[in-house]
Amino acid sequence: MPAYLIIHPREQRKDDALIEGDDLRLAVADGWAVFIDQHGICLAIPAGLGAQIQRVDEQQEPDQEPAPQKE
Repeated sequence: MPAYLIIHPREQRKDDALIEGDDLRLAVADGWAVFIDQHGICLAIPAGLGAQIQRVDEQQEPDQEPAPQKE
């Protein structure tokens, strides 16, 4: 499942946000970062805000199973 972490500059004093969804895509157009899902645009962030966007989901190969977790 695609997931993106949005980190705002400290001087803006905004909380960071995690956005995830089954069909979530990120597009950049006309100075905006636009998040789109199966229903259309769900979030748009202007480039002038200075936020950093990082993709944080884990990509898995279709035929691979997750590695066992150590306890």
